[in-house]
Amino acid sequence: MKVFIYDKCDTCRKAVKFLNDRAIKSTFVPIRETPPTVAELKRMLGYVGDMKRLFNTSGLDYKSLNMKERLPKLTEAEALALLSANGNLVKRPFALTKSGGTTGFKPDEWETFIRSDA
Repeated sequence: MKVFIYDKCDTCRKAVKFLNDRAIKSTFVPIRETPPTVAELKRMLGYVGDMKRLFNTSGLDYKSLNMKERLPKLTEAEALALLSANGNLVKRPFALTKSGGTTGFKPDEWETFIRSDA
């Protein structure tokens, strides 16, 4: 499992603890320094189904860039390029496996996600 995280994010720390407590082998990637690629974002979009779920809508960058108004006007390619260039805009944690993916952290959803990937 590849998990993009921000080490100062409480939600990310909870996800890391969740995975470590279950001995789930994971590679943790600093999302701000190494955002997901366009290909990874496109894969995730296929799993979550909604472009908005890829965005960190509560983040300062989202607000300062006025993404609430801009996002509906962007093409998929433009939105994915923007996310791949700015890890602060990406919803975190951002977890991908060979067969699935999820954004954000809700323990119940992650339990299901991990079981379905086993």
